[in-house]
Amino acid sequence: MTTESPRWFKSSYSNNGGNCIEIAADLVAAHGVIPVRDSKVPAGPVLSIPAASFACFVAGVKGGEFDAA
Repeated sequence: MTTESPRWFKSSYSNNGGNCIEIAADLVAAHGVIPVRDSKVPAGPVLSIPAASFACFVAGVKGGEFDAA
């Protein structure tokens, strides 16, 4: 991905210790991507999501697009 070390964080809503993801937003400006990983497997694979796509996903979540019917 890059030689820079991402600063990983997860949502403040993730206090339940369940199925969480972590993101590293500090690479957006330099690389235009949001790295995403499973918080339970920090040494596992990392997905690099284009920043614009991640922003659309977050907007969809906030707008209720993924709410259960």
